[in-house]
This record gives sequence, C-alpha cells and structure tokens, in this order.
Amino acid sequence: MVNKILSPDARALAEERDAEPVIHHEPQGFSDRFALGFTRLLRFCADTFFAKRYGHRAIVLETVAAVPGMVGATLQHLRCLREMKDDEGWIRTLMEEAENERMHLMTFIEIAQPTWFERMVVQLAQAVFYIGFFLLYLISSRTAHRVVGYFEEEAVISYTFYLKEIDEGRSPNVPAPAIAIHYWKMPADATLRDVVLKVRADEAHHRDVNHGFASTLAGKPTGEVASAAYPPHATELRGTA
Repeated sequence: MVNKILSPDARALAEERDAEPVIHHEPQGFSDRFALGFTRLLRFCADTFFAKRYGHRAIVLETVAAVPGMVGATLQHLRCLREMKDDEGWIRTLMEEAENERMHLMTFIEIAQPTWFERMVVQLAQAVFYIGFFLLYLISSRTAHRVVGYFEEEAVISYTFYLKEIDEGRSPNVPAPAIAIHYWKMPADATLRDVVLKVRADEAHHRDVNHGFASTLAGKPTGEVASAAYPPHATELRGTA
C-alpha cells in the first residue's frame, strides 16, 4: 500500500511556500532571527511531507504543538518553586495551551484516521521535538516562546489554506466529530469548516500570547497589546460520544 503522506503535489508546494504569514513580531536580534529561521525550517519540512493533506498534516503538527505549553509550564513551575515567587499566571496559561493543542489532535484523529505509519511519525516527531524544545527552554526561554509565536503564525496560515481547500471542494466538509462539538460548544450540525475556524482562532490566540511572553522576557514593553479572541471551550473535556 502506498502511503500518500510522502507524495505532495507540485502546485501545493508552490502555493504553500509562496504564502507569507503576517508577521506580528519583526525579528530583533539573534534570538528572534534564530526563532524565525527554526520555524521556517519546520515549515519547509511540513510543506515537503504533507503539502495539501491538511488532515494528516494537522495530526503530526498538533502533536508537536502540544509540547511547548507543557514544557514551559513544567520549567516555570520549578523556577517559581526555586525562587519562591509568583508565576503571574504563566503556568495556568501554558497548561491551558498544552491541553488545547491536545484537543486539536484528538479532533483531527477522528477526522483523518491516521495509519500505523503516521502514528510512528507522530511518536518520532514528538520525542525529537520534546527533547529539543526542553533544552532550548533551559538555554533561553525567551527564544523558546518566540519560536512558538512564529510557529503559531504559520499554523494560522496553514489552517487558512485548509479553509480554502474546503471552500473550493477539494477537501470534503464532513460533519464535525462529537469531541469537537462538545469542546468548542458548537451546534450539533457543525462541520469540519466550523472546526477549522475554531482551531485557527485558538492558534491566533496562542501566537499573540507567546509573542507577548517572549517580549516580556526580553524586557521589552508589551503595552496593552490585545491577544486574538480565544473561543469558548468546555470545562469538562469528556463529552458524550
């Protein structure tokens, strides 16, 4: 059986690589440029392996995306214990981010039905990224949060392309899975398009929050810059199937 995860088409690659995200933070200094360069490397890998196969792409990327929040929350928790100081709400915010990204993964598993090969890719990607991001956060938490900010900018673009695929009929607008309807409090007749809109809004919020964290750690004034609206979510994560 041929696994189509490794068979992107040329048109998809061209459109993906030509699409530049709206930069919400212009890189300033080596830390920011490293973060942006690393993000572009990840995007290149995603373009090469997945291109227009957004359901399968989302499964692997959301597995990776769920790592930074948990790593950041863990290390911030330990730092606050060592220094005996308040976390100013960072731990809860990062834990919520990790949980939110995990729910994205659970949703797209229901939609894309990954093969055994894709599950192996997920496990490998998670292991490598967890170790790398953990070390990066220890070395420079500012850079780590900037990486997440840029990563989320790319996620917003990817989900925008996914919406285009649905609207133009190349991806079927299937009914939303029960887990998504419960988590985002959507009507019973919600579709995949509704899910993608919610996921994109989540990613936009994470983008702004992490850019704000990075700027705070860099000692830069963040002012009253508002984060993108965060969709309402169910407090009980287990809905009825």
